[in-house]
Order: sequence, then C-alpha cells, then structure tokens
Amino acid sequence: MTKSLLLLASVLVFGNVAIHSAFAPDLIVDMAKILLDNYCSPEKLTGMQEAIDAASSNTEILSIPDPDTLASVLTGGVQSTINDPRLVISNEPNYVPAVAPALPPLPPEQLIAVLQSSIKLEVLEGNIGYLRIDHIIGEELADKIGTLLLELVWKKILPTSALIFDLRYTSSGDLSGIPYIVSYFTDAEPLIHIDSVYDRPSDTTTEMWSMPTLLGERYGTKKSLVILTSANTKGIAEDVAYCLKNLKRATIVGEKTAGGSVKIDKIKIGDTDFYVTVPSAKSINPITGKSWEVTGVTPDVEVDAEDALAAAIKIIDLRAEIPAILEATGALVANNYAFENVGADVAEKLAAASGDYNLISSKVDLETKLSADLMTLSGDKCLKTTHNTPPLPPMNTFMGIQRATYFFINICLKRNSNPSPEMFIELIKVSFHTDLFENNIGYLRFDMFGNFEEVQAIAQIIVEHVWNKVVNTDALIVDLRNNVGGATTAIAGFCSYFFDADKQVLLDKLYDRPSGTTKELWTLPELTGARYGSKKSLIILTSRATAGAAEEFVYIMKKHGRAMIVGETTNGASHPPETFRVGESYVFLSIPTTHSDTAQGPAWEGAGVTPHIPVPADAALATAKGILNKHFAGAKK
Repeated sequence: MTKSLLLLASVLVFGNVAIHSAFAPDLIVDMAKILLDNYCSPEKLTGMQEAIDAASSNTEILSIPDPDTLASVLTGGVQSTINDPRLVISNEPNYVPAVAPALPPLPPEQLIAVLQSSIKLEVLEGNIGYLRIDHIIGEELADKIGTLLLELVWKKILPTSALIFDLRYTSSGDLSGIPYIVSYFTDAEPLIHIDSVYDRPSDTTTEMWSMPTLLGERYGTKKSLVILTSANTKGIAEDVAYCLKNLKRATIVGEKTAGGSVKIDKIKIGDTDFYVTVPSAKSINPITGKSWEVTGVTPDVEVDAEDALAAAIKIIDLRAEIPAILEATGALVANNYAFENVGADVAEKLAAASGDYNLISSKVDLETKLSADLMTLSGDKCLKTTHNTPPLPPMNTFMGIQRATYFFINICLKRNSNPSPEMFIELIKVSFHTDLFENNIGYLRFDMFGNFEEVQAIAQIIVEHVWNKVVNTDALIVDLRNNVGGATTAIAGFCSYFFDADKQVLLDKLYDRPSGTTKELWTLPELTGARYGSKKSLIILTSRATAGAAEEFVYIMKKHGRAMIVGETTNGASHPPETFRVGESYVFLSIPTTHSDTAQGPAWEGAGVTPHIPVPADAALATAKGILNKHFAGAKK
C-alpha cells in the first residue's frame, strides 16, 4: 500500500496529534469507496482497496472534534494523496442538491426576451461578428429553442467576415452542447473526432464527433474565428476552446482558463452530513491525447482578459490584409526571381496555400511563416522576408569590422567628405589579414566583398598595405572560410589579378531577371597594382559559411581551373538579393534577381561549390599548407 493511500486508512492520526471525537472509521471507508467507484482517473487509486480493508479493521474513533475541521483535514489528505485540487470533502448538514430548473413553457415573446438577456450579439466595424454566451446549452434545450436561436442569433452571425466568440464569462454548460458548437465551425465532411469523455461510474468512454447535419448553415472553416478566454472560463467552455484550438480552427486570446472539469458530482458519504465533491468524468482530446482539466487552456495570444477583445480585433484586421499581401508577394517573386520557372511555380503554390495563414496572430508570425514558405517552395534560403534596413554585423567580429569599413567609405562617398588617408589605412589594416608562411607561401583573408565604388575609392591603399604583402609570394592561400559575400560588382576586378593581362577571359555570364538581360563578366585589362598572374599556385579555403559573392569568386576560379579549392562545400546562397516592398504593406522581401551562367548546367546557387579537397573547415589551412609545402619540397629535388 502506498504511503499516501495509507493516510486514508490511518486518518485517525493527522500531524501526529491524536484527539477524540464521535466519527466512526466507516466515514473513511465510505469516502474511499466513493472515490474508488467515481473518481475519473482510477489509475491514481492503485492500492485503494487495501486502504479500505485496513480502515475497516480499525476500531478506534476518529480523533478530530469539529466536523468542519475534519472535512478540511480530509480534503488536504485526499488532495495531496491523489494530487487533484478538485477533490473536496465538506460538512453540509443543510445541503440540498441543486436541480437545474426545466425551461417553463413560455410564450414566444418572453422566450425571446430570455435569450436576448443571456446572449450578447453585435456586428463590429469591419463586419466582425461578436458573440458572447455565458452558458453552453445542451442537446435537449437546443432542440427546443434551436429555431429561435437560428433566427435571433445565428442568421445575424453568418454574413460576418470573421467571428469573435467570447467565453470569458462562461463557467457552466452541458456536455452534449460541445458537438453542436464545434460542428458549426467545421465542414460537414469528413466527420471529425472532436473529443472522448470517460465516465467513471459507468466505466464507459463516449466519443464525440462533428455532426453531419445542423440546423441552419455552418460558419465553415475559411473565416477567422477568435475565442476569448479568462481565468473564469470553466468546464464545458474550456472543452470547446481546447477542441477548436487543437483542430487549428480557432485562435485563443486572453488568459489561461480555470482548469475545471467536464463533470463534477457531489456525493453524500454514508448517513453522515459529509459530502465528497469528485470529478467523475474526464476529457481526453484525440489530437493531443491530453486534457485541459486542472491545467486549463493556454491561449495562443496571452493578454489580460479586459484587453482580449481589442487584441482579437487587431488580429482579425491583420488577417484581412493577408490575401493581398500573398498576392503581391507572388507577383513580385514571379516577375523578379532569378530563375523564372521557379518564380512562377512559387507564386502559384503560394496562392494555393493561402488557407494556411488563417491562424496568423501577429506581423511577426506572418513574416516568419511567409519567409519559411518562400524558402520551402523555392528551395532557396535567400528568398525570404527581410527588413528594409538590415543591421550591421556586430563590431566584435572580423567580418563586422570589414563591413563597417565599407559602410564608412560609402557614407563618405555619398556626402563627398574627405577623411584622411591615415584613417583609411587603419581601417584597411583591420579589415584584411595577411601572413607569410615557409616556402614563401602567402596568406590573405577577408570576410566580405565590397561594392566596386567602395573598393575603387581605396584601391591604391589596399594595394599598398595589403596586396603588396602577398603579390610576390610563390604561392597564395586565399581564406574565404568566413566570407559571407557582399557585392559582386568587384568580383571581375579581383579575379583579374589571377589571370594574365595579354588575354581577356570571359569569367561568367550573369542573367538579370527584372530586366531580362545578360551581363558578361570579363577580366579587366588594367588594374591597380601588379597581377599575381596565372602561373603561380593558388588555393582557396572554403566552409559552409562561404556565401554569396564569395561563392561566385570560388565558382569562377574553379570553373577556369585557376585555383584548387580546399575545405567544405560552400553555403549555396545566391547573388546579392534585392529588397522589394510588398505593395504598401510593412512586409519586405529579399529576392535573388541574378543567377550565374547555366548553359553548362546548374552553377553554384542553391547547391554551393564542391571543393577539390574536402576537409573540415578548421583543417583546411593546415591541409593547404601541407599540399604546397609538399609541392615545393618535390620541386627542390
């Protein structure tokens, strides 16, 4: 027997204090039997029969003088034993079981008045329906007054564009009303398993399913449904909210609900004045396999109850904008995405998926889902939502410092300001890293490609303070493992340093989708500073972080056989995307509009560039040095 159940058998002593009274041990036995026969979770009562047998053999007198005190002690013992705060033992000598009054046969005008006083209905601005019900009626009453409800309430709700269903004050209801309410917000077919309710006294489980036929039309599944809740939302109303939430048919806004029960019974203990309040049935949701009882229903959008209505209206207003945003997004992608066929396919599938946005509750939710859908439908992680002013990388990173350098140069160009050469020199020194290894092997690292105008303005400084340190080496390692891309406008110029001046080389062809034009990238005939040339060894280090413009450089150098690639397959990003505003909305899209030459098959976008020598990124430098040292050692023999 468990220690906690032994408490029920040995309740003669509480808190190690023994006192005398006139309550027989049968009180404990009868209470335990009630729990055993009626408590909704019998699996928690393992060992209860042994507790009953032990109590039956106990001839001592219960030791608490006051019945109310005894009831309180028993309640504490039972609740801690079974870990269920709904279990209550009370002493009520004058208790009269409540009986729900039958609806008297009222004339139509009085019945209408009763209904109008218990149901609040309003059509808000924007054709948003508002319906407040403080008691959920059951099947029997619905059959009697259903026609009136249809005329007075439902026919006014049906034409609305969205509905706010207010359950903040709903603390009572009939279990049989659940399928009625849920079914009005689902389709007729297929039938849906809504809930399962296990009834302990009968040891039966009743499955609740959506109803194939209803009085009047359904609200359906397309229009927005927002349910308002509070800490006072209790019992059957919680079940309704939980079912519709997990069917993904409604958004719950407000406070966490009370955590009540589908059915509570109050049962007299033997011939005494004591009663046990016991949950005799429990809900088991077929989707989650769990229940809202005790724990309550957690809202999708948590706000104070008094703010819930305003929050719901805001959500519905946002959802009203979504169809136009999706349509405009599809058009932008179809007209501007680099790969035309993919763009058209994304636009078509996005339009078909509009129903998936019915549960969006905030602008952040919309941007997050839209971004995920664009990336999934296109297979391109660079096609996504963005912000109009992307933040600078953090200054505590090498790439962040370099990006800040280019940003500073760009500001100077726009403002026609003339900072001192010394300032530029210091910025350049911290933006590039060079080294010289044995066998006259040079090392060059930079983590972002600058725009042509930015680079051109400081080209001479870069040559003098960076390039000249490595240009006369016998081999060069260019480290792009942390290079996240940047602009592609300076790619042709940088590539040109690794080819000879006597012959121009067609590096790549870039197709621009918005203009429908193709731009050829050629090596430049004239450069600032000396060329590295086409004869000396060149190794480029890559990682999964190598992206964008850096991938274009790696792709060109590999395609032309000018460099050996060592490291990991690159990111598979895109040429620098353009930012587009979606109509007049707050949503901005990052759309890759350019792709490399695909005449010989797919380039690097999406797939990345595969290295000649695949090694982990952190081993790439040592591998490259080993290859070059071995080459030079062999050449000396």
